[in-house]
Amino acid sequence: MRSIAKVLASKNIAIFGASENPFKPGSMLIATLRNTGFTGRIAGVNPGGGEFNGVPLYRSIEEVPFDVDIASIIIPPEAVPEALKSCARKGVKGVVISSEGFSEGDGTGQAIQEEVRTILRDSNMRGFGPNTLGLVNTETGMTTSYVADSTMMMPGSVGFAAQSGIFVGALLMYMCTWPVYRISKALGLGNKVDVDESDALEYLARDEQTRIIGMYLEDIRDGRRFLDEARKAVLEKPVIILKGGRSEAGSTATATHTGSLAVNDAVLDGALRQVGVLRADGIDELLAMIMGFQWAPVPRGNRIAVVTFSGAQAIMAIDRASDEGLLLTAFASETIDRLGSVISSKSKRKNPVDIFPDMMIHGFEKTSLEIVGALLDDDGVDGILFIGFAAFGTVMIRSLADMVASKARKPVFFTFLGGVDDMSQCRDFMMERKLPVFTFPEQGLTVFARMWEYGKLTNRSTDTL
Repeated sequence: MRSIAKVLASKNIAIFGASENPFKPGSMLIATLRNTGFTGRIAGVNPGGGEFNGVPLYRSIEEVPFDVDIASIIIPPEAVPEALKSCARKGVKGVVISSEGFSEGDGTGQAIQEEVRTILRDSNMRGFGPNTLGLVNTETGMTTSYVADSTMMMPGSVGFAAQSGIFVGALLMYMCTWPVYRISKALGLGNKVDVDESDALEYLARDEQTRIIGMYLEDIRDGRRFLDEARKAVLEKPVIILKGGRSEAGSTATATHTGSLAVNDAVLDGALRQVGVLRADGIDELLAMIMGFQWAPVPRGNRIAVVTFSGAQAIMAIDRASDEGLLLTAFASETIDRLGSVISSKSKRKNPVDIFPDMMIHGFEKTSLEIVGALLDDDGVDGILFIGFAAFGTVMIRSLADMVASKARKPVFFTFLGGVDDMSQCRDFMMERKLPVFTFPEQGLTVFARMWEYGKLTNRSTDTL
């Protein structure tokens, strides 16, 4: 079979289902490619002919006067087999079948999907889907997602593969709002009639633009091959998986979504841990882990220091650290002495370090700089969680952010609690400086723990990816 890397690198595209109606998905894809900077040649395929947005609509793909690398197919399921046969005659490298109503539907749809599988196998074309928005390549501007926009097509370093169209559509639109989550390549797998999660993982592991791999899966077709690919991939870059269908009810729903079969979640979890793949419990945790790996070095150990203005938040942070197997480290005597210059009470110089009320005496800037500076210099501290108060505004945290950005050689995670607007300002301020910031402390500790697991299993501790 052809390499899917060649499909992702496609220069020219034909779109089955394009029409003169601007609200049809095929026409929307033409508009998307026009608006997002794709420089390759575009052709529409419609038996009625015509033209849309300056792009000719040919009655068949064989009438297209140039070589076609990839075809996007957005037509009724019963018309897909003949479209594929015409693509094969044209010499198309790969197809993305966005149409629904195949194995996730009734018996007729399942039969059509099997016919599609046979055609792809016999023709040496690679197929994505059915039931997917398909592909995004921000390196070249090529996409088959008709909901993509210019923000989604801005190049990043997160490679993403998903079994669901919403993850290659709406989620990517959300992710790409912030540069930290912007993608390199995205592969929608859909019903996986051909290209599956193992193919996607192998491709993303080798892709030079991709630094972090994220995946949403509902089942795994070939467990042995996937684990083999994962074992190789994690030696190069983190692999984070969000698994749908973990519960009995959820696994039943996956059958009607993409025609997937249930996977024993406990068995899968153990297997993924053995090869170093990280699991996220939800979208928020997936994004949090991506931020951690993007902007912080992999920790060399599990010894964490907590700096806080709130005793209650410190206690909850300690509980989460314990749950995650992290140690609240004891400070070196030199560190304790340095903390004494801004923390009057001996009990508050221990871990966790309580900066209140001393910050009201020495000022937040001096207090925070001295504390964090001392912890950065302490070799017994593998990472720092700083729990701040959002109401002070961003001016007060500027010097702290500058010091961490220039000096930190270990993970320093921030969280700021307060009014919604104040929290948003602090978050945006830190993200502009590429410093990991989380809504609540517990999330930061979970991310630290996952990064430590990754470093421990892959010998990547202290490396910056």
